[in-house]
Amino acid sequence: MGVASCGKQKATSHEVENSEAFLVILGTLQDGGSPHIGCKKDCCKNLFDKPDLSRKVVSLGLIDSENKQTWLMEATPDISAQLKLLKKASKFQEAETPDGIFITHAHIGHYAGLMYLGKEAMGANEVPVYAMPRMKSYLETNGPWSQLVSQNNIYIKPLKNDSTLKLSSNFSIIPFIVPHRDEFSETVGYKITGPNKTALFIPDINKWDIWNRSIIAEIAKVDYAFIDATFYDGNEINSRKISEIPHPFVIESIELFKGLPASEKGKIYFIHFNHTNPLLNPKSKQSKLVIKQGFKIARFGAVIKL
Repeated sequence: MGVASCGKQKATSHEVENSEAFLVILGTLQDGGSPHIGCKKDCCKNLFDKPDLSRKVVSLGLIDSENKQTWLMEATPDISAQLKLLKKASKFQEAETPDGIFITHAHIGHYAGLMYLGKEAMGANEVPVYAMPRMKSYLETNGPWSQLVSQNNIYIKPLKNDSTLKLSSNFSIIPFIVPHRDEFSETVGYKITGPNKTALFIPDINKWDIWNRSIIAEIAKVDYAFIDATFYDGNEINSRKISEIPHPFVIESIELFKGLPASEKGKIYFIHFNHTNPLLNPKSKQSKLVIKQGFKIARFGAVIKL
């Protein structure tokens, strides 16, 4: 698989000077990133010597220019760069940390970045971290995360399933539980509401048909939908049992959504790509097929007005 070139690292790819509220894509990768530890395949071998700065673990940044506030979706292993990119994209933020960090679940790519807020690194002061009940309890009662709480590096703000949280006059957010591997915490997606547009963020979920909601109905309620595209198809994981890593394959999602009108397909942004996923390469035949069929592929640095 080829490697997409990104040139200089950028926080934005579109002009947003006149936008009061927007999101920026700060990462598109599955938890293990790319290059992936121990990988000897073509998808990674050149990246160890020549890293692609656009390959960061899945994260979104929310920016409210009117109220001069920012929020980070997920605390990934790439949080150091992503916080700096969020600050740069905002054009107003002076602090090195945002007004809040939202966590979806306790898998390494989604919360392990919190470690960099501790005394070994930033030594942050009461950064608000929004978490569901099990996630909150896990952080409070298990080291080393509990040290972040006891030393006031983070302040955990509880979330409630399907309850609207008003962040500012321009932003609100609703967490909702989705089925996933919940060894240490529940897993949630988020509905993000801006002043004009809404977005769905579901980076991890098991198969669509075991969710107690219709993904098609949920997409109909929003303007943008960033959804789990960890694997393009089963050929990527021939070394492991499919049952051990349940995700909706991209080809399954395409089949499910094929009857939607173009306006609905155009809302869908595939995101959270395993290092083996050919959608990481914009020139791959799979990427071209996805685009041809009317869907979108989340790309690092893209900005979307809300």
